[in-house]
Parts: sequence; C-alpha cells; structure tokens
Amino acid sequence: MASSLTPPPGLTVRPATLDDAAAVCALLNEIDLLEIGRADTDLSEVQADLKHPEADLEHDSWLMYDAGRLIAYGLLWDESGGERIDMDHYVLPGRLPGALHLYDLMEARAVQRAAANGAARAVIHLHLNTAPTMDLDALRRRGWRTVRRYNVLTRALSTATDRPPAPPPGVTLRPCRTETDRRCAHALLQETFAGHFDFQPRTYAQWLDDIDADRADWSLIWIARVAGLGDAAVLRTHDARASMAWIAHLGVLERARGQGLGSHLLRHAFGHYAKLGRRLIGLGVDTDNSSGALALYERHGMVLDFAVDTWELVRPT
Repeated sequence: MASSLTPPPGLTVRPATLDDAAAVCALLNEIDLLEIGRADTDLSEVQADLKHPEADLEHDSWLMYDAGRLIAYGLLWDESGGERIDMDHYVLPGRLPGALHLYDLMEARAVQRAAANGAARAVIHLHLNTAPTMDLDALRRRGWRTVRRYNVLTRALSTATDRPPAPPPGVTLRPCRTETDRRCAHALLQETFAGHFDFQPRTYAQWLDDIDADRADWSLIWIARVAGLGDAAVLRTHDARASMAWIAHLGVLERARGQGLGSHLLRHAFGHYAKLGRRLIGLGVDTDNSSGALALYERHGMVLDFAVDTWELVRPT
C-alpha cells in the first residue's frame, strides 16, 4: 500500500515532546475509559516513554490534531536492532481517515528503521485491546494479523485473607536494595523470560532505562534464593497505577520449577500489597505461555479483566 505523507483535510501531525506528556496521558485515559471502563494510564508511564534515551521523538513519535484537539498518538521503538520494530497507536473512535494516515507514517518509518538495521524485512508488532477504538477490519485490510493474546488478570486483596506467606523450606526472599541485587534481578529476568514470545534481550543499562530506574521503588522487586540452587527466581512489581498494584514480571529458573516458588512469590505480592492498603492487584499473561503461568494465576484466584492482542505486519525493506 502506498504511503501518503499528506494528512486528511483538517488534520495536522507533529512529533511529540516531553512537554506533551500530560496531553498524551489524558488522551490515553479517554481511550482507556472507552475500552476497559476506567482511566488506567499514569502520567509517569507516559513520561518514561517520552524521555527514554532510545526514543527518537523527532522521527518516531506522532501527535495528530483536529482543530487543536488531540485525537491520536503514535510511538515507535526498536529494541531488537534487527527486523523487529514495535509501535503504539492510539486513536479516538470515528477517526478512521486520521488513524489510517498515522498507520501510513508509522509503517513507513518502521521499514526505514529495519532497513537501517540491515534487515531484509520489518516485522512490526502492535498491541491492541480486543475491543479497541481502532477499526479492526481496516487494520486487516492493511495486512495486519493477530499472532498472540495476552490476558490482564486481577484479584481482590484483603488483609483478612492475604497475609504474607511463610516461605517454603530453604527459600529466602530479599528486596533489591543494592546494586549487586539489581544486577542479579536483571540477569534472572533475562534468563527466565528468554524463551518467551516477543522477548528482546536487554543489557543492564537498557533495562534500567526501560523500568525508569530513577523512579523505581526497589523495595518492590524481590529475589528468591533457594538452598543448594542459589538465586533462582525474581518478582518485579510496582505501585504506580491508581487502580491497582501491578506485577510486572514473575520469573523462575527452569531448574528451580516445581518447588512452589511461583506460588510463593505470587502470594507474597498479595500479602505485601494488602498490608499496604491496596484492594486490587493485576498482571498480564501470555495465554500461550508454555510454563503454565496462566493456570498458576487462575489457581490463586486471579480472573480476567480484559484481553490484548498482539498484531503483526511484515513488510520487505
């Protein structure tokens, strides 16, 4: 499909800047309300995206306006250094011509980025709610297809039932308060998630940027040590969302599985956040995860909140 560089009549497009974070956050929360029934985007998340050292806002971000009203936002990034390019695309409903123009711009830029990496093709990934504001038939006509589904699960918390659990024999937990522990958490995350769909290896420095380390609460990231095995599991959580506490990653080394570590870390998070006064906790899980993570979470009372599909477009460079 040929790309058009001219916006539809009445629409304007420009790159984003860090000063646009509040306006972008407001747009994303407006879309959240339509898609999941609540405003769930925190300003710090948007700021972290826009100030990421790898973000080339001048060339890889887009704000679309209609008579001064922000109606769409796009961001593109390249973690693979190869053919895989990721993008976020948000648009208000009923704005299909503008949405498609933004796809024109973003797809063309993704192909440029992959070509600059020396790749023969661009494999572009995009995450969308299963009932999004975007017209999915229009997306399919562009050649996009779904390749994965992620469930967002939630669970109510209560101090009466969610007390910090006693660890299994030989297991100790510690928060990542030292530089050594932070490097250990990074190494565990890289190893435990290496076989997962969409995993992209990240150096320690890149990971610190990804999690906005300057604002991270390291007391909410724990390492599990197992007697005879050493450091064998990691739990990364954060408390930045207004609606709920969030489990970002829970990883157990393959050699340590089958000992109840995943269940212990999950119940530890439940107990910790219940004690902090949180009444809800959530996480995202790949429904095709071969480690049995979805079944683990469901056994511990987590239920479906909403689902997100990974869409893929492949273009030659």
